[in-house]
Amino acid sequence: MQELNSKLHSEIQRISSKFLETIKNKELQVISHFDTDGISSAAIMVNCLRKLDQKFTLKIVKSLSKEIIDSLPKNKITLFLDLASSSTEHIKQANLKEVFILDHHEIDLEIPENIEIINPELNDKEKISASGIVYLFCKQINETNKEFAKLAILGMVGDGLEKEIDKLNHGILEDSDVLRKKGLILYPSTRPLNRTLEFCSEPFIPGVTGNSEGVFEILREANIKPEEGKYKNLIDLTNEEIDRLTTAIMLRNPKIKNKKLVGEILLIKLFGKLEDVREISAKINACSRFGESAIALRFCLESPLAKKRAESIHAKYRQLLLTGLKEIENSEKIQGEKFLIINAKEKIKDTMIGTLMSILSYSSLYSEETIIVGLAKNSEKIKVSARNVGRKGRNIREILEKVVTPLGGEVGGHEFAAGCTIMQEKEKDFLEALKRNLELQVIKI
Repeated sequence: MQELNSKLHSEIQRISSKFLETIKNKELQVISHFDTDGISSAAIMVNCLRKLDQKFTLKIVKSLSKEIIDSLPKNKITLFLDLASSSTEHIKQANLKEVFILDHHEIDLEIPENIEIINPELNDKEKISASGIVYLFCKQINETNKEFAKLAILGMVGDGLEKEIDKLNHGILEDSDVLRKKGLILYPSTRPLNRTLEFCSEPFIPGVTGNSEGVFEILREANIKPEEGKYKNLIDLTNEEIDRLTTAIMLRNPKIKNKKLVGEILLIKLFGKLEDVREISAKINACSRFGESAIALRFCLESPLAKKRAESIHAKYRQLLLTGLKEIENSEKIQGEKFLIINAKEKIKDTMIGTLMSILSYSSLYSEETIIVGLAKNSEKIKVSARNVGRKGRNIREILEKVVTPLGGEVGGHEFAAGCTIMQEKEKDFLEALKRNLELQVIKI
């Protein structure tokens, strides 16, 4: 287990103590991001505040715009989760009096005096999810909040940190009672194999993903047969069956390496049953992308009604993902050395473009360090999502900032997974500037 950075730990101790003093007999408003990490963060905090018998309101947002910040009541204590690190100037201008931020995104250099912030970017850029920070914060407030460690693990996986979880878990893994099992890291691992393969998008398997006939063909090749008319769950395969199926997948996509297919599956208990953390994350993500963040949150809080609704939304979402992957094939593309820009326009929902870019970045169809950028329109704006294949290479957030700042858009995210929004009338200018900057970056390298 890695020890928690001493400076980060001392900041958690200091700020959690100040937070408890500040919220006494005052109204608290909590604002959190709508992805899995943000929803997990919100669920941990909701549970913590309930134990404190603290009155609060909660708002889940897709992004933190200046308009949202300006609309917040000034007389309440404000707590931001999994966002706001790059919005401190807007917060200052909005005259929010007492503000706390628990986040892990890249951060503004100047922090106003009225803002208390816990962010690993201020502590040697230590890698940890927002839900991990929120968990450690809430555990500092009350040791009994250890029972919510599984939600922090969920947020870590949702933020793509599962392969580094041993390096950054800070004891959270030990607190969580998560079950770890070696196997094929397709998901969901707790569902029949044929269904898992048909909806598998990470990695994308050519001729199999979204193709039921292709699924049965690859299973025949791997000599895996149904038993009493039903295929085993992925997690129940023998080592020999895993080896045969791994070989069959690699034959369809030679760029996929064995080490990317076989690894540890993380299982946590939710609703009294062991579930694949990646599938839970996918359900939360689906709810939020469908505008049902409240369902996602209640799902994390283990509401049976929310579980049923989340599963229904997830089923629809998986179908839309497969449709989206096919639409990408027919979308306008600008391709160059180590970059690909996909302009999906109205063909793909703006709330899904980020997930689709992540799928492509994990697909092994592109070489490491390739930057993949997707654009999708909504009613007034264009949502842009960018990913680095292999989470390596140029800082895509910095590139987007150079392009977007002159155009008046908003940028957020990380070094290898970032996004922005621009007005539709800026589309041509944005594409030209983005292509120019990506080509310049290649020349510099």
